[in-house]
Amino acid sequence: MYSMWLSAEEQGVWRGYLAMVAELQAAMNRQLQRDCGLSLADYEVLVALSERGEQRMFELGEALSWEQSRCSHQLRRMRERGLVSRQGAADDRRGATVALTDAGRAALRTAAPGHAALVRAVLFDGMSAAQRKAFGDVIDRVRGRLRESPV
Repeated sequence: MYSMWLSAEEQGVWRGYLAMVAELQAAMNRQLQRDCGLSLADYEVLVALSERGEQRMFELGEALSWEQSRCSHQLRRMRERGLVSRQGAADDRRGATVALTDAGRAALRTAAPGHAALVRAVLFDGMSAAQRKAFGDVIDRVRGRLRESPV
């Protein structure tokens, strides 16, 4: 039987995890802004489009696990900066498709090396191969449980 509260150990791990994610996202945002003028959200969209190609807007939102409104606002800002293009009916956001522009591809090429270096330096360089595998296993397990019974 579960207690309605987390144990002291669980609470410590949980809060540490939340702090790590917030600090890592802040560091990635600072690095991307400094090196190439992108936000972490910009980078996530550019990566998703580069990996999957042109997508319908709702599919991109699902791939990023973003709410539709967040995705729409982010894409509007990126279109205004020439990083992505949108095709389709103005009155049908679900049917509209989004693609990288040449400027978006160039921005991603500029951003990727520094982003990868930061993630490697703060996350992976401090782990052994066994720790990386265990960390990946934990992530996969949690994501699997979320997919099985979404909240």
